[in-house]
Amino acid sequence: MLFLRALGALLAYDVLNSLCGFETVYSIIKHCKVTDRRAGPEIIERACAAINYACIWYPKHALCLQRSCITTYLLRKNGIPAQIVLGAQKLPFKAHAWVEVDGRAINERSNVQAMYSVWERY
Repeated sequence: MLFLRALGALLAYDVLNSLCGFETVYSIIKHCKVTDRRAGPEIIERACAAINYACIWYPKHALCLQRSCITTYLLRKNGIPAQIVLGAQKLPFKAHAWVEVDGRAINERSNVQAMYSVWERY
């Protein structure tokens, strides 16, 4: 079920971003509340797996910002207080978006918290 929600959310992100711009997507995610029913800790791993599989099947390449928005949305809807973090490094300049739960980066291959300075957290 999470896989289908992730796949649908990837599509919704692209449609909203194309029609309304990123400001709309940003506002939706920023104001997305954490639900009262908190799922077990296994939901983090399940949601990350769902978004990873959805990105494999999605016909368009999903970048880190899109993946982070969808992961955050899925986790918040399952009672996990996830945050999107936007960061950058100076030289060579690179920007990146990732998701944190309780201050820990999730669904990342490297230590993004050490590599990037935080611009914004929401």
